[in-house]
Amino acid sequence: MKQKFDIIESTCVPLPLENIDTDQIIPARFLKATTRDESFFGENLFRDWRYDSQDKPKADFVFNQPDFSAAPCEGVHQVLVAGKNFGCGSSREHAAWAIAGYGFRVVVSSFFADIHKNNELNNFVLPVVVSEDFLSELFDSIAADSQAKVRVDVPAQTITNLATGRQESFEINSYKKYCLMNALDDIDYLLEQKDKIEAFENNNRYETQNC
Repeated sequence: MKQKFDIIESTCVPLPLENIDTDQIIPARFLKATTRDESFFGENLFRDWRYDSQDKPKADFVFNQPDFSAAPCEGVHQVLVAGKNFGCGSSREHAAWAIAGYGFRVVVSSFFADIHKNNELNNFVLPVVVSEDFLSELFDSIAADSQAKVRVDVPAQTITNLATGRQESFEINSYKKYCLMNALDDIDYLLEQKDKIEAFENNNRYETQNC
């Protein structure tokens, strides 16, 4: 979903597991779907961790626990906090569709697989890379209080654990930052530059004709 990014202050859903791969994020059987509807993939985010073979919620999975069962679309838990090496495995973009479709706007981890990181950015999910110490402290804060919040300041490129006051800076490509802050995908950005592109083409055409 295209939304402008500015400052996001939210509670978090903790998933303190390392090496979460894209098949766990969205199982391969859902790649056969003919829809591009993010809500479909969102409903099946972490499907095999959330539900048993009878499609009953697994009580021990964090999404099904009372403190974290409300979906981000309800205005809470817009931040997923995950362990190191998030999004490894196959390059399927469906994994980013599922995260966005469930309603997460930010994923925090100490390391992302490169392709998945770019897929998230292309689908209006902000991957925030923090130090392992910051990540560990954030997990501790959420364990102590499920209502612990983070503040993600996209313009300033900072993330703050509001429970402790600890803050870190994060990196983001300047082009992707501009697109997120203005709710633009790549096509939207090109259309925004239409006048400049046409001016360049006209100037170039004139110069070519006079060679």
